[in-house]
Amino acid sequence: MESIWSKTADLPEYQTLNGNLKTEAAVIGGGIAGMLTARLLKEAGVDAVVLKAGRIGSGQTKNTTAKITSQHGMIYHKFIVDFGKEKAAQYAAANEAAIGEYRRLIEQYQISCHFRNTFSCLYSVEDAEKMRLEAEAAKSLGIDASFITETELPFSVKGAVRFRGQACFHPLEFLKGISEGLTVFENSRVLSVKGKELRLETGTVTADHVIFASHYPFVNVPGYYFMRMHQERSYVLVLGGTGPMEGMYLGADGDQLSFRGEENLLLFGGGGHRTGENRTGGKYAFLRKKAKEFWPDCKEEAFWSAQDCITLDNVPYIGRFSEEEPDWYVATGFKKWGMASSMVSAMLIRDKIIGKENPNGEIFSPQRFTPGASARTFLEDSLHTVQGLSRRILAPPRASTEAVPKGHGGIVEYDGQKAGVYKDEDGNVYAVSAKCPHLGCQLEWNPDEKSWDCPCHGSRFDYRGNLMDNPAQENLHHDQEEENESLF
Repeated sequence: MESIWSKTADLPEYQTLNGNLKTEAAVIGGGIAGMLTARLLKEAGVDAVVLKAGRIGSGQTKNTTAKITSQHGMIYHKFIVDFGKEKAAQYAAANEAAIGEYRRLIEQYQISCHFRNTFSCLYSVEDAEKMRLEAEAAKSLGIDASFITETELPFSVKGAVRFRGQACFHPLEFLKGISEGLTVFENSRVLSVKGKELRLETGTVTADHVIFASHYPFVNVPGYYFMRMHQERSYVLVLGGTGPMEGMYLGADGDQLSFRGEENLLLFGGGGHRTGENRTGGKYAFLRKKAKEFWPDCKEEAFWSAQDCITLDNVPYIGRFSEEEPDWYVATGFKKWGMASSMVSAMLIRDKIIGKENPNGEIFSPQRFTPGASARTFLEDSLHTVQGLSRRILAPPRASTEAVPKGHGGIVEYDGQKAGVYKDEDGNVYAVSAKCPHLGCQLEWNPDEKSWDCPCHGSRFDYRGNLMDNPAQENLHHDQEEENESLF
């Protein structure tokens, strides 16, 4: 399940931080968001270091569909209603500016990354009128948007909203290009941050400014981002034999299928769900069935999945981390639009650090208060957290270890305890704690990924208990721990 970006990119390696270091700015995270922030700070004359837990680009960046677009679903009509036209226009302008900034960087640094100017379409096979309203809303905010009824999709649509002047690229090739000349430390996980001091396993960094660009902030207090976001997964097939597709497409109906051409291949995505809620699996099977319906002779070249943070009001949190820590900054909650949002983050955070006014920042403020747009989502997220905690404390194991089929996992009774168990095709059993080390919710098995996922805040672990996605910061206990140590 390696993405085509990972298969075709040769990224440089950087040393691990050993010892103590002082700098003007410390960027936690070595994906597109973190590296762009460091690059723009360097251009502005600010000394910055990037601290990455693993290799650069090894998190969500490698699994993106790499659409650089301001078209983020059915949002603009809703944003005008929820936030007012002025703030909705800020969102549109910031994301349109982000596309232009990608073009500038690629030209200025001569980055070879398969960059391609194109258009983006949001389509519906059910309702033309809602697409007309969205097109009118986007156009009123300054986007080159239009309503159309004909597309290059392998089926007819009732209507679509087309944004001109959008783009796509190879994200890891771009990451390689912008990383040149930056101070980067790989395999340098930040364990804690207190004021201006960042503590790592192998040293410390003291920074005037601290930027959390690690997908999901791992510091719970202040900020309380774990109470203001949830995470979702989505799935992608790479197909050959579909024929060319010039534009980028996303469905506005239930399936929300995604299409994006890449040279002679097609990235075909969908099957989204809240992280921790895919106990029955079948997401890849769903996409494969659809692919054969659309292109009977297509051939699958690769498949993978991605994870995204979703805020309460569907707008990223970009800016000061909290009022209690004025020198901390955050970039998170990109929904499924990490490429444009990463650039928006880098531009806004750079401007805040250098004291430059940015007219588009207010709508992204992490300190915003939007009860009308957020109340329902807050209640839903809170309910999921309560359910996750209750399952661990109150719900009995669902089966015995013997009842778990080969190649599957489940919550079982194991050595007298409730545990997560995966049984491989040879019958070998891998038992881990079913308790997420972040805040204690019960994990759930994802058969499509062979992973243990947290339904509360989205942490993920492989079947051996190794951490895959934050906000958790440590691995799960497993049955090979010290003899008398509880899985809990």
